[in-house]
Amino acid sequence: MKIAAAQTIVTRDPRENGAAIRAQMREAAGQGARLVQFPEGALSGYPLKDEETDWEGVASELTQIVSLAGDLKLWTVLGCNHRLAPPKRPHNSLYVISDGGEIAARYDKRLCSFNEITNIFSPGFDPVVLEAGGFRFGLALCIEINFPELFMEYERLGVDCVLFSSHSKDAMFGVMAQGHAAANNYWLGVSVPAQFAEALPSGVIGPDGCWMAQAVGRAEEGLAMAELDRSDPRFDIALNKARPWRRVAREGSIYRR
Repeated sequence: MKIAAAQTIVTRDPRENGAAIRAQMREAAGQGARLVQFPEGALSGYPLKDEETDWEGVASELTQIVSLAGDLKLWTVLGCNHRLAPPKRPHNSLYVISDGGEIAARYDKRLCSFNEITNIFSPGFDPVVLEAGGFRFGLALCIEINFPELFMEYERLGVDCVLFSSHSKDAMFGVMAQGHAAANNYWLGVSVPAQFAEALPSGVIGPDGCWMAQAVGRAEEGLAMAELDRSDPRFDIALNKARPWRRVAREGSIYRR
């Protein structure tokens, strides 16, 4: 299954963002991708304290994106704020749009930053696993990269790939993403805004912890494309030896007398 990690300019204008998202959806589908992921806040923008989201613009653009996903037969994982009834703050979310043109699921960021939980967002509480093209995908957002328990949880849930979207220019996030992929022996997609790509380009990491593909490392929009293939000999040790053994080791009975 070919997947794409998108790298779009993320602004505070959902209409501008929506146009960029649809352009990269068409490009990804044209290159044979079955799934494309976008950065944190890719549609709504990432709000600062006291900033208002253009909810009307978000709703209009989201409708168009959902329709296009169906037309292209393209699974789309989209960063966007999710409105809650006032006075509750919104969720920081990843929408899962199916290749049939429906919103199939939504992941709400669980471990928010201090500023987010104090001033901007309400937290989510549950992991989300989606199945597409014979693969299982988990979802994570930005600062959650600092919490290995979330990535270990997805390994226990049997995912083949975690899709990690961020709105950060912290290069260390890429290093930690490689570590989570290597420790848990699954693929890991990374999607960040183009304006932060000089520090951390979007890309796809293999289950051995090595980058398979990365987009341009400057403030340019682009895609990183990679194929998930369980029969790839590069990943035989990671998928067929290390991952099963580590599950046995973590269970621990082999070490008890």
